[in-house]
Order: sequence, then structure tokens, then C-alpha cells
Amino acid sequence: MISIQPVEYKQKPIWRNLLELYKYDFREFDPEDDINPNGLYEYPYLDHYFTEAGRFAFFIKVEEKLTGFALVRCIGENEQNEKVYEMAEFFVMKKYRGLKCGQTAAYELFNTFNGVWKVAEMEMNVPAQKFWRKIGLAYPYTALAGGVRQYARGRRTSCRHLSSTGLYC
Repeated sequence: MISIQPVEYKQKPIWRNLLELYKYDFREFDPEDDINPNGLYEYPYLDHYFTEAGRFAFFIKVEEKLTGFALVRCIGENEQNEKVYEMAEFFVMKKYRGLKCGQTAAYELFNTFNGVWKVAEMEMNVPAQKFWRKIGLAYPYTALAGGVRQYARGRRTSCRHLSSTGLYC
């Protein structure tokens, strides 16, 4: 069974360890990121998920085994007064990719946080782009429309917004 579980403060060291794996895997798409003098990548917003409203951290689990995590941010409301959420980070360990862990976790998050969703990937991260496009096409309450892609500081804003009203750019 695939599930998402909120990260509790007492689980912060476990989450920090998963973040190190994520940052290590992600280095191929962000060559400027490097380890610090202690041999760690560090994640600058780790504590913010325990101190700031509107930030949510989840473990992704398969049969109670840790397989990854998802970080969600509420970034405000749109003109229609709908909450707007951003998938700040999303990680499934390579061993568990292709088993629908990520898809199931993403759907559960979309269903948990009702509103408009924003997902962005690094321009070079083609696997993430394919994953999120597949998620958007398969999500039961969305439709796909084309749009203009925007580039800023190496990040490609995917313009995929998921809500009950559709997936659009």
C-alpha cells in the first residue's frame, strides 16, 4: 500500500537523511549545488516546514517503508479566491520509481489540498517533465491545454496547474 504521512518534528533527522539522498540525485540537474565542509548538501528550508504556516512535508511510503517525500507550499490565492499550492520538492528513491509510488502520492496530495497546483521542473530535468506531464494527463479531474513556457534562472516553469477546473498553462 502506498501512502503519504506528515513529517513530525521528531522525524526531522529521518527527513534530513532523505533530503541528502534527494540532493545527491538532483546534482546532475543543478551542477552548482555542492556539499558543504561537513560533507552534506543541506536543505536551506528544512526548519521552515516546522515553523512557517502554509508549508507541509510528507513522507511517501510503500508498505510502511520510506520511499521518498513531498514538500507542499501554499503560496496564496488566485483571483477566484482559490488556494494556490506549489509542489516545492518531490522525491521518490530510484528503487521505487516505476511502481506508481509517485503517481499515487501526487494524487493523494492533490486530493488533500483542494485548489490550484503549480509544478515546476529544472529545464534539464527531462525525467521530471515527463513524470509531471504523465501525472497531469492521467489525473481524473483535469484536462490539458497548451501554453507558453517561461524560463527563469535555469528553472522551467511548467505552467501545469491542477485543480477541479483543469490542468492548464
